Amino acid sequence: MEQTTTNQPADVVLIGAGVMSATLGVMLQRLQPDWHFQVFERLDQVAAESSDAWNNAGTGHAAYCELNYTSEEADGSINISKALKINEQFELSKQFWAFLVEAGVLPASADFINPVPHLSFVRGQEDVNFLRRRHAALTQNHLFRAMEFSDDPAQLREWIPLMMEHRDPQERLAATRMEHGADVNFGELTRELFRYLDAQPNTDIYLQHEVRDVYRDPLSGHWRLTVHDQIADETRTLLAKFVFIGAGGGALELLNDSRIPEGDGYAGFPVSGQWLRCTNPEVIAQHHAKVYGKADVGTPPMSMPHLDTRVINGKNELLFGPFAGFSTKFLKKGSYLDLIRSIDTDNILPML
Repeated sequence: MEQTTTNQPADVVLIGAGVMSATLGVMLQRLQPDWHFQVFERLDQVAAESSDAWNNAGTGHAAYCELNYTSEEADGSINISKALKINEQFELSKQFWAFLVEAGVLPASADFINPVPHLSFVRGQEDVNFLRRRHAALTQNHLFRAMEFSDDPAQLREWIPLMMEHRDPQERLAATRMEHGADVNFGELTRELFRYLDAQPNTDIYLQHEVRDVYRDPLSGHWRLTVHDQIADETRTLLAKFVFIGAGGGALELLNDSRIPEGDGYAGFPVSGQWLRCTNPEVIAQHHAKVYGKADVGTPPMSMPHLDTRVINGKNELLFGPFAGFSTKFLKKGSYLDLIRSIDTDNILPML
């Protein structure tokens, strides 16, 4: 194994080739086209972990269907402040993507974003009353004015026919619907952003390169990174003025390595979400929506059930979940030692 040192610092190093690194890289490249960017990805392709279309629900999170963004206060009122903030953030994302399409950075937007209605679905009189109050509160704001509410079984059968089959006619049900919800293929979006970055003369993308250490050099103030080239089996040290850790579950160990005080106390417990994928075209054709249910009291937000229409490679898909999974890996293609390696004296108490 050979170790070399590169003394000329890059302006920005992006660790991990997922949607966060891709987005930040394009933003900075548009603002500072003369900067030198370097991207390091441990796997042999970009968008292969959390950003991959099959590894997330693809929901354009706008608080249309996510009931955990609207909490019920002690007096029975509905707090919509978080929902408004989330919705505004997604609107900004759409504006940014539209700008990139117009600028020729991204292709036609239908390649990575498609219209899919967003619905919230509840059962039982108490939750029906909650959803009605939520609808009333949200539709006071112009961002949610188009949201529809119904507890009419006939209307629900029109919106979600697959979910209404074999229901007890006496069961109290209700749903809200936003027709202009979105399904986002974050994997395709990531690949397109990196295709653009890879074509820029000041950006270098290194696949099968693992960043094993990162810390600030006390003399120069630059960040010093240790990078292992998995193909050549060589390790080199390089400098960077700025570093972004977008390594998904692998970010925690690097955050600890960075020795910044803001990283103290951060710990992770690798509970994952697993999905059932429908492969029957006749069943897939009966459902066209992203439907979120209401988690039971005391359960984590991950337990909130989804029945999600996905648009992947131009084809409609259908996923149901998530079901909680556990592994000591922080990434699908990580190491079973990830959890152990992430624990140190600063975060052992939060873990316990």
